Amino acid sequence: MTAAGRPRGGLSIGAVLSLLRTDFPDVTISKIRFLESEGLVRPARTASGYRQFTSADVDRLRYVLSAQRDRYLPLKVIKEQLDAADQGASKVVRAVDLSPAAGHRVTREDLLARAGIEPGVLADLEQHGLIRAGAGGFYDHEAVQIASTVRAMAEHGLEARHLRPFRVAADREVGLVEQAAVAAPRQRDRDEVVRELAALSVTLHTLLVKVGLRDGVGNPVSPR
Repeated sequence: MTAAGRPRGGLSIGAVLSLLRTDFPDVTISKIRFLESEGLVRPARTASGYRQFTSADVDRLRYVLSAQRDRYLPLKVIKEQLDAADQGASKVVRAVDLSPAAGHRVTREDLLARAGIEPGVLADLEQHGLIRAGAGGFYDHEAVQIASTVRAMAEHGLEARHLRPFRVAADREVGLVEQAAVAAPRQRDRDEVVRELAALSVTLHTLLVKVGLRDGVGNPVSPR
């Protein structure tokens, strides 16, 4: 313990902030404290109440921030994934494990292998607008995640042609988010608005589906 009563072992919240800001320039001490209050990271405390973060805590924070920024996942979903990992669950979201890193692109063959789908399925996904190849015919990590998700949904009888409404709804949400972001005075502010509204959109969509299924549980509808 130093003269000021600060811990000698572990990383202070300020040190963690410095480590994270290289990849997440918008992160703040308040954000880290908020994630702690939500149970997404649990640093140890000294007798004086100072936080002591480990390297594992930093990795956990990186995962949370990356999932929010790159996958637009709500905190509840991220926490469920982390809790499952903490409990040693063998089945974790496959798309998270096998998709390439953000910014990295893969070939058509690599996407098929990572997602575990057949070429015909990918053709259907492209036909219905669920996946779009980028420049040079390469695919990004979101395409791998979409393909993996669709593969899992196919196990319940849903095919690409059934999922077209998801594409239409997503395009409408994108339009609303972009419209709201236009009013922001600076590009950094616009980027923040887009990230926040995207996460809120995912949360709202999840809740609406949950409520709809709950209220209509007695009247199941079979896919056509």
